[in-house]
Amino acid sequence: MSRYVFMKNHRHEYPVTIMTKVLEVSPSGFYGWLRRAPSERDRRREEISEAVIKSFEANHGIYGSRKIAQVLNRTVSACRNTIARIMRALGLRSKAQRRRFVVTTDSSHSSPVAPNQLARVFQASAPNEKWVADITYLQTARGWVYLAAVMDLFSRRIVGWSVSRQLDTALVEAALHNAITSRCPQDGLLHHSDRGCQYASGHYRDLLTKHGIDCSMSRRGNCWDNAPMERFFGALKGEWMNHKQLATMEDAHASAFRYIEIFYNRRRLHQSLGYVSPVAFEAARENAVAA
Repeated sequence: MSRYVFMKNHRHEYPVTIMTKVLEVSPSGFYGWLRRAPSERDRRREEISEAVIKSFEANHGIYGSRKIAQVLNRTVSACRNTIARIMRALGLRSKAQRRRFVVTTDSSHSSPVAPNQLARVFQASAPNEKWVADITYLQTARGWVYLAAVMDLFSRRIVGWSVSRQLDTALVEAALHNAITSRCPQDGLLHHSDRGCQYASGHYRDLLTKHGIDCSMSRRGNCWDNAPMERFFGALKGEWMNHKQLATMEDAHASAFRYIEIFYNRRRLHQSLGYVSPVAFEAARENAVAA
């Protein structure tokens, strides 16, 4: 029946004959379903199916049944198993992919490194208490470009980011400047990164000191010391970038903006935050403090 709901909702976009072949149903069955007076159960299932389709499309085909259930539970009462069955019947599958890990860290340098003060304690009690930073690569038709990002561990919000053709200190400095400008942190903030040459450079360390920010670095060759950033880049690639064709660095920047500022920070549900977005989580905290 969920397939019939999909056909009903899209019959002005696609020929019914094609949809019946793709969805493996008969035209007579579809038209018979349209003519029948729907039962209460049918109406209920149609309501849920329409809500599932709407939520799936609104979230760019990224969410699976678990997050679709969280979205719908605010307006439609349906368990995850029901939603999973409906999604299977409709052929709706999350396009999120697992990330292949590619090393962008160059630890072969003579610059001093900071101790691992973060020590895998990835929780924070307030905003601007702990930031983590990292770099990833983005492929375009004109070659590689690089994205540096800074995350606040309190809400998992990306508070600063930058894109460049060069994998250098200027890239990470730009992301840090953006974070400092947008957040105005107080002295004592802990900044954690890998021990790559960009983050270990004297100029970057001086910038941290200038703003009263303490420095922490991962152990050599241990990417899981910065697991939240690894997960973010995995989501960025698997949910978004791997499904885009980027021609230029400008395309990469625009695509990163849409994912980070429009979807990830403001709409994407985070299980660790109780299935709200980073912006909503921070807003709830501000309201609680003000109350």
